[in-house]
Amino acid sequence: MIELVVIAVGGYLVGSISGSLLLGRLRDIDIRTMGSGNAGGTNALRTVGWQFALGVVVIDVGKGAVSAGLLPLLAPWLASDPLSFTTLAAVGGFTAVLGHVWPVYFRFRGGKGAGTAVGAIAVAAPWCLAPLLLVWLVTLIGTGYVGLATILAGLSLVPSMWLFGPDPLPTALAALAIALAVLLIYTHRANLARMRAGDENRFEKARLLRRR
Repeated sequence: MIELVVIAVGGYLVGSISGSLLLGRLRDIDIRTMGSGNAGGTNALRTVGWQFALGVVVIDVGKGAVSAGLLPLLAPWLASDPLSFTTLAAVGGFTAVLGHVWPVYFRFRGGKGAGTAVGAIAVAAPWCLAPLLLVWLVTLIGTGYVGLATILAGLSLVPSMWLFGPDPLPTALAALAIALAVLLIYTHRANLARMRAGDENRFEKARLLRRR
């Protein structure tokens, strides 16, 4: 089981490399003091600009993919009979998301984990990627709420994992889908509260379906 521990810790440490905070240091800014205070791509776009946000997204998605796709390749060097690649990919991907949300390098104040989750899913369960992005886009276009789009996209992981995945579905992937869905709801709880209060900001440029 040593490989499981190494992949889990490695995923967390890789996930703790926050794109917005790392790039922000190069520009002498802390995005957590700007806009919504979230260290993620949406806040980066709104407060700093699309070029900065693009860099943030590339890093955040990339670290999820690296944790799910590359770290498990270390397993044969760590154990004579390692756990399956699928199991280690799920563990590495999920702990990377945890690292993004609670980064050890930045006093455990990070982002909401969506970009890193996408990177992990792209490697561990690529058949979920198209449904996830479709749900996200349709919700964003229909409502303008990025937070709501992300929550519903996260929830879509659960049915799409079973509907489009292998039969039987590996337990690790089932657990990954449920865990990511729950975590994304938790990290977006403030968005839900603002939507209930009518105070949530809309991304109006993306909202095509509006009341006239």
